[in-house]
Amino acid sequence: MTSPRSAPGLDATSTAIIDQLRQDGRRPYAAIGKAVGLSEAAVRQRVQRLVESGVVQVVAVTDPARLGFARQAMIGIKAEGDLEPLGDALARTPEVDDVVVTAGAFDLLVTVVCVDDEHLLEVLNQRIRTLPGVRTTETFVHLKQRTGLHDWRSRPTGPGAVSDG
Repeated sequence: MTSPRSAPGLDATSTAIIDQLRQDGRRPYAAIGKAVGLSEAAVRQRVQRLVESGVVQVVAVTDPARLGFARQAMIGIKAEGDLEPLGDALARTPEVDDVVVTAGAFDLLVTVVCVDDEHLLEVLNQRIRTLPGVRTTETFVHLKQRTGLHDWRSRPTGPGAVSDG
């Protein structure tokens, strides 16, 4: 594994702690401390600051397929009018996992989790396409997922950023 790279506003040690938690959110602070060269107490304080600042959330991540949700899809939406109320309405839809306002071919990208194709069609036709402001949709069915939010790794950013891995 390459060494962690610091994100803007984080030093290499905090980034390494985040990487340890990303691998196992229940990893003991003593084990994290050993891996990053800090005491258990120092790791505990850093994690507390990262959580309080909103940089990190330690949560359980589920696998929708193992819970019986065999169909996932991303839906590109072209909209008219104010995107905020439409985004809020989409976010309240139980099958919607993620709503992103974008710049580009679509105004919004929505990730949905459904039991099967019939359920996906129901969500599209009865819950999404009927919302005020939706002009068109395009559905991208997930065939295989390679990464997820829990797989995030720090990335170098900005002018002159280089990889140390």
